[in-house]
Amino acid sequence: MGWLFLFSAGLAEIIFALSLKYNMGFTKLYPSLVTMVSGGTSFYLLMLAIKTLPLGTAYAIWTGMGAVGVAILSIFLFKESVDWVRLSSISLVIIGIIGLKLSHVE
Repeated sequence: MGWLFLFSAGLAEIIFALSLKYNMGFTKLYPSLVTMVSGGTSFYLLMLAIKTLPLGTAYAIWTGMGAVGVAILSIFLFKESVDWVRLSSISLVIIGIIGLKLSHVE
């Protein structure tokens, strides 16, 4: 169950980070509500995940999911650059996330 909580926390973290772009410094009501709810949800689900998963592994995967998700979605949503350095860096983070997952034996 911890992995499901962690995966869900990562998705909520992506929503949280993307909503920061849209809330315009908390001046837009609905995007600000999305920021608050998704941020709280992300932290809550991470808290549930670390009850059964190692903290270092869970936190690294959570932040990695958020970083990769936001970086990829920003390419499409905000027309951020797509070059080999950016894509290689994203790939390295993904490899790290997979490595952490594989290194955790239950």
